[in-house]
Amino acid sequence: MAGGGSSPGFHPHLPGFRYTFLSKGLGAMMWFFIFYRARQDGAKLIGRHPVADDSHGSHH
Repeated sequence: MAGGGSSPGFHPHLPGFRYTFLSKGLGAMMWFFIFYRARQDGAKLIGRHPVADDSHGSHH
């Protein structure tokens, strides 16, 4: 067997603290951006257009 370790199998190393911290930070930024864009453009994505809805109520 290759490696000659005491126990067979795959034993990967754990990532360092910097990589764990960076991955959590980037993941949080991704979700904040997704929620921000959903707040800005969510109505258009589900079919409601705020500009068209506003124009009907203000002219009558």
